[in-house]
Amino acid sequence: MDTIIGNDIDQAKQHLLNGEPVAIPTETVYGLAANAMNEKAVLKIFEVKNRPTFNPLIIHCSSWANAQLYVKNVPVKAIYLAEKFTPGPLTFLLDKQNNISDLVTAGSNKVAVRIPKHPLTLALLQSIDFPLAAPSANPFGYISPTTANHVLQHLAGKIPYILDGGPADVGLESTIIGFDAQNRVLLYRSGGISLEAIEKVLQEKVIIVKNQPIENPATPGQLTSHYAPLTPLYNGDVKELLKRWKDKRVASISFSTQFDEIPVGNQFILSPNRLLPEAAAKLFAVLRSIDQLEVDVILAEVFPAEGLGRAINDRLNRAGAKHQ
Repeated sequence: MDTIIGNDIDQAKQHLLNGEPVAIPTETVYGLAANAMNEKAVLKIFEVKNRPTFNPLIIHCSSWANAQLYVKNVPVKAIYLAEKFTPGPLTFLLDKQNNISDLVTAGSNKVAVRIPKHPLTLALLQSIDFPLAAPSANPFGYISPTTANHVLQHLAGKIPYILDGGPADVGLESTIIGFDAQNRVLLYRSGGISLEAIEKVLQEKVIIVKNQPIENPATPGQLTSHYAPLTPLYNGDVKELLKRWKDKRVASISFSTQFDEIPVGNQFILSPNRLLPEAAAKLFAVLRSIDQLEVDVILAEVFPAEGLGRAINDRLNRAGAKHQ
């Protein structure tokens, strides 16, 4: 199969109508999308990604009103947050309607739903009468793609079309929230909308949910080891970590710090001006770049535990989970 990169919404739509998965741009990362109402099409997502079927998918809708066709018992707080943050990088874990397959939700009675902000994908969603199930468009467990070429590197020959919408603006996956029986807001995954922003809107604290069991995660992006480069990654105090790896070829990831002990070409500073949105947008592309270098280990510093810094730390923790 030849894989074409282009910006033709009609061509992407035709493949989706034919039950084929295509890659789509969003403001967070590129997604591998298929008709969420077609189980055979959804199965192809799992096959292409080599993704375990116990890991649920997010469905993407054209609007919050459209999303109501697939969820029920929606809390008032969810409606309020949707008014503030959608379209955008916020995913809601809500009770599912019976029209959503258990394959999409990994058997759960809840479905993760969001409205992406990217204009090309919104136009695509508005042109079809079904939502799109869409995890990140990369092999399972590897670094999420933030450009069309990232997708092509790993999925060439496996999907027919990549809808090219340019580099992702946010560069990290969406924030995922849910609600408990007391209607408290639960944060399942840090992402493009910060914890502080949600709490400011609600005027209440959000409960942070720890990683879910590997056999049955409640939402996407909850596995302990995820978003991982091929090169072993360790995060913490880089100067301390260097003592352990002083005889190895090392690359570093930092917010703005330079390290005298590491070759300049192996240092990846995400934001010299210490802007967390800039750092977040660069993270996955930097991890991919380092994987092309001949280094033995990646050492990443801990980012400020505020705003998008929480999401950056979350991805680095998961990327290094196998080695910590």
